[in-house]
Amino acid sequence: MTTLDELHQRRPVNRGRVEEHKQRMLAQVRASRLRELREATGLTQAQLAERIGVGQRQVSKIEHGDLDNAKIGTIRRYLEAVGGDLSIEYVRGDSRIQVA
Repeated sequence: MTTLDELHQRRPVNRGRVEEHKQRMLAQVRASRLRELREATGLTQAQLAERIGVGQRQVSKIEHGDLDNAKIGTIRRYLEAVGGDLSIEYVRGDSRIQVA
């Protein structure tokens, strides 16, 4: 029977791939929370899109975690339409500075 240590020696963990997967999972969780906020307001994607001045496809992309390609103004309007605000922080180590 192979021990866990032996298995790790034969197939070392690729920390880069683990971190990439972690970031994808976090993006999916955030996106899911955005969808939940929209649904709690009773808005469809199309209704929200019309309210914030984008196409329904853009709302769908945001809700599927494609935030890197979304404009900050679009995300801000999205959050305002579901009753919230956008806060942007500069983070370095333990230091956090709210910039917007």
